[in-house]
Amino acid sequence: MDFELTTDQQMLADGLERLLAERYDFEHRKAQLFGNPGWSRDMWSRYAEMGLLGLPFAEADGGLGGGPVETMIVAEAFGRALTLEPYISTVLLAGGCLRLAGTPAQRSQLVPRIADGSELLAFAHVERQARYDLADVTTTAQRHEESTEWTLNGVKSFVLHADTADKLIVSARVAGRQRERSGLALFLVDSNAPGISRRGYVMQDGMRAADVVLSNVRVSDEALVGRAGHALPIIEHVVDCTIAALCAEAVGAMARAHELTVEYLKVRKQFGAPIGSFQALQHRAVDMLVMIEQARSLSMYATMSVEEVDPKARAQAVSAPKAYVGRAGKLVGEQAIQLHGGIGVTEECAVGHYYRRLTMIDILFGDSAHHLAAVAASSDALP
Repeated sequence: MDFELTTDQQMLADGLERLLAERYDFEHRKAQLFGNPGWSRDMWSRYAEMGLLGLPFAEADGGLGGGPVETMIVAEAFGRALTLEPYISTVLLAGGCLRLAGTPAQRSQLVPRIADGSELLAFAHVERQARYDLADVTTTAQRHEESTEWTLNGVKSFVLHADTADKLIVSARVAGRQRERSGLALFLVDSNAPGISRRGYVMQDGMRAADVVLSNVRVSDEALVGRAGHALPIIEHVVDCTIAALCAEAVGAMARAHELTVEYLKVRKQFGAPIGSFQALQHRAVDMLVMIEQARSLSMYATMSVEEVDPKARAQAVSAPKAYVGRAGKLVGEQAIQLHGGIGVTEECAVGHYYRRLTMIDILFGDSAHHLAAVAASSDALP
């Protein structure tokens, strides 16, 4: 297969690499990390100017009509730079719901505002008891027979960048029991609507998230994203696309952590010689590189699989890379820290921050053990 990028894709990769190299070094990231809102609005505007925020959306809706490969390029570059901006929450998760299920009116209203950076969204789906089961939703949406309104009640946890989002896409159960695959719906809700409260916090990798409480939040039929009761296939597709992007981000993070480690091995001296001259440490650096290249190949496989029509085949094709990338990220991160010695775990050393992000990527939407079990289960079901 031809894995070469097209001319346009290579221009995207080169332009983004230059932007991040000039504007997003490690010191800039640390300054944003402890500020408000915890990421750079200036960089968000620059992403918009480059077209990154409108990249996955159809041109008819105000986007650029990019595909999974373009998303992979962006995600890998963001992984190398260890960016903090709400790209996953706004463009991939909530934006993915709009792209796949939004009404023409919703898309025409929101996609241009997402693309120009003026509208931030978050996808409020995960609940505390659900673990990695996307169908496990207790938040309810009750429709009033005498009107066209719905009332939402429930609690959502670990909602990425919900603390700064302008709007939320909330999953809620309109019918069925807690873990039934049918009966889910998606609603577009203003984050400051009466009855919504948000408690923001910083995660271990520096990204922001929030717990969202919905108490008698009233929305109209126009807030429905897709068909009521049939939202789970949309949610699963959006999550599969996001997992593929997370795999690419992990590859970028691992590659940069490896580069920093090799650079350190060349300058750190012990017994009068650079420690990189010791064969045992060279072998460990090579082992890291091998794992990164295997993860890169699987990331490409996931990217090529997200448009698979069969949802079971798509899920299996995404789970295998996620399972490997989670383990590889942990091992590469641990090696990077150990080869740096004691400074590897300090706030001033970048490799520790890369390791934290890699551990969070592993946890998001199913850790390596979860996805390995999913691959095994799907393999057992084959004739």
